[in-house]
Amino acid sequence: MRTHLRRAVLAATSVVLICTMAACGEAGGGDDDGGGEDGGGESGGTIGLLLPEDRTTRYESFDRPYIEAKIEELCPDCEVQYANASEDVNAQKQQFDAMLTEGVDAIILDAVDATATASWVEEAAAEDVPVVAYDRLAHGPISGYVSYDNVRVGQLQGESLLAALGDGAEGSRVVMINGSPTDPNAAQFKEGALSVLDGTAEIVFDQDIPGWQAPDAGQKMTDAIEALGDDGFDAVYVGNDGMAAAVVTALQSAGITDVPVGGQDAELAGLQRIVAGQQAFTIYKALRQEADTAAEMAVALIRGDELGDLAPDTVDSETDDGIPARLYEPVAVTVDNILDTVIADDVYTVDQICTDEYADACAEAGLS
Repeated sequence: MRTHLRRAVLAATSVVLICTMAACGEAGGGDDDGGGEDGGGESGGTIGLLLPEDRTTRYESFDRPYIEAKIEELCPDCEVQYANASEDVNAQKQQFDAMLTEGVDAIILDAVDATATASWVEEAAAEDVPVVAYDRLAHGPISGYVSYDNVRVGQLQGESLLAALGDGAEGSRVVMINGSPTDPNAAQFKEGALSVLDGTAEIVFDQDIPGWQAPDAGQKMTDAIEALGDDGFDAVYVGNDGMAAAVVTALQSAGITDVPVGGQDAELAGLQRIVAGQQAFTIYKALRQEADTAAEMAVALIRGDELGDLAPDTVDSETDDGIPARLYEPVAVTVDNILDTVIADDVYTVDQICTDEYADACAEAGLS
């Protein structure tokens, strides 16, 4: 492990930027009892975890606890320093810098703006701190990357939207409400969707939503309705479930209830809308395997190990080529396979989905 002489001097100035163990419940075995031996009999280290926002359900409820738990399992003597940027790229830059100052041995980074990180990652590399890009491929000399096949996510969104249209798919008119232009995944989702929709459907309204902001998505849906008319479109492609909620609300406010709407992320509210017939589908990405792999990569890197089977693929970013990567396969979820996907994987239970409000719809869908 590296020795950082500045750690004690600058710890007080960086505490406002980094969650302490007491405030944020750091994972790891940094207590005096030593936490026991890890699987490889190696000493511990400090791993920084930087997530982009806390508005979407997944990050605080799933990604963070999964990553922390896996690091603790693999390396009981490791500590985790955690910070969430709340969609503020400047705040994330300060958090990243503070982690380097604190002397972390590796960083897991889910970037707010993947195009802004090249100099950050270069600085980390100069200090021998490997950076694992999580979910979004950040710019710079990344040591490892784990995500889903994001073009495939978009293809599944396009295929599912056409399937929801059925016999009306040919010549259909689609409104596209895409994700943030600073998130490289959003561009890949759109690329995949268009590869399926082109030649079958016509895109009649196309809008990116900075920061994946649901209220903005709802407003753009209202703008589309005003521009196109109530019968000027046949389906709505939406980048994720959070924005889909606002899109559905905008449609309902306009009295439109027969237009298929798609999403992504398999959020609880999205699954409930699917059961209720308000949303046609979502895309499920099993977050535990993604989080586990990120933790495994970080622990391997601080031990000086090769990623090997953890990264069987390679990807290229706009700044670097041949980045070791692991890309998992997403799954489309409709009312017909909720039991076999998110429920079978213990992401949500039937009771969580089938609250009183959705009891009748769940019974009809065979979920009660």
